[in-house]
Amino acid sequence: MDGASGTGFRRRVFYVPGYDPFPPRRYREFYRKEGAAQAQISGYDFAMKAETGSGAYVWRVETRIGEQPAEARVQVLVWADLVQQSMRRGVVATYLLLVRTLWIFFSTGALGAMIRLRPGPMLTGAWPVGMLTGQLLLGLLTLALVWWGAQALIGGVLGHLVGAGLGALALAGVMQGFRKLDTRLFAYYMLYDFAQVAQHRGAFGPALQARLDGFAEEVAAALAEGHDEVLVVGHSSGAALAVAIVAAVERQGLPETGARLALLTLGQAIPMQAFLPEARQLRADLRQLAASPAVTWVDVSARGDGVCFWLTDPPAVCGVAPEDQHQPLVFSAAFSETLAPETWRRVRRQFFRLHIQYLAAFERPRDYDYFQITAGPVLLADRYRGRAPSPQVERRVYSPHRSLP
Repeated sequence: MDGASGTGFRRRVFYVPGYDPFPPRRYREFYRKEGAAQAQISGYDFAMKAETGSGAYVWRVETRIGEQPAEARVQVLVWADLVQQSMRRGVVATYLLLVRTLWIFFSTGALGAMIRLRPGPMLTGAWPVGMLTGQLLLGLLTLALVWWGAQALIGGVLGHLVGAGLGALALAGVMQGFRKLDTRLFAYYMLYDFAQVAQHRGAFGPALQARLDGFAEEVAAALAEGHDEVLVVGHSSGAALAVAIVAAVERQGLPETGARLALLTLGQAIPMQAFLPEARQLRADLRQLAASPAVTWVDVSARGDGVCFWLTDPPAVCGVAPEDQHQPLVFSAAFSETLAPETWRRVRRQFFRLHIQYLAAFERPRDYDYFQITAGPVLLADRYRGRAPSPQVERRVYSPHRSLP
């Protein structure tokens, strides 16, 4: 690799994506593009290449910031195949899923609590309900018009039969057409995201739990590989998974002379799962990490991100924060101030683009630089030592369910 020496600080990074059916290659290419852009803006050396032969999705990064060289080995913890499986539903099954998911969030009190906590993200969460309801109504209107037209042209019993048959075909065509358009509308996608959390009423399903157990083993093994830091990054729905992984690793016992273990959660949606009744283990994990003396936890969000629970202290709002809580450090990425005005105007209404801004370059960075955090020469604990949380952090208890295992 060119551009940076690899003889300094060493880090192992495990990235946990959110509910995303796409393969991890796009995360690598996004990291390459945005990392190079941030390095040019901030004036440091950055070089990256993919790693082959390990059987995992890994890339290596080398940086030189000031006179300090560093290297990182970044791995995506893949669960996209489980996401893909959960999305393989027909139109009728999806509408049944919509009803079931709404009922679970409403009947358990989780929906009302999330609305009280952060109304903005829940308005975004209403998108799939409104879109899918509108699509169904348009489909039924099409059916009615076709049926009426057949009756007017043919009349009698035959008109009813022909109208019903053609109307059903028209309804199916409309619904399938909307289904194919979901790569732009995201109604089905967002429903499936909520549904996978609600399926087990907040608990991780057996397949996902088995995957998390495997991830925890990989993270634990990395602590003894001679790195300075092992950093787990959880984004969006992946933040809850990252919390579960890090807590499991800490319970196994951290090596006295191994790497420092750190957790970075970005644009988190933890209350969406932790407010449900069966999320007992997740709430216990939050409580554990809130007072952990060995794990550093930093949480970054932004009010402009309409699909996260911005500036929210997860253990506190879940009602499980211990008396000796000292983390996570919660602060804002302040998109409106750290992006150039023209960039902010372009992306401020692109909800999903803003949701991944944490992984991208900033034209006016402050103390948040994703690439220095993941590939720079400073421990996460040292980087933010003494850093005050944002003053607007919400810590009042909202969760209707606070039981632990």
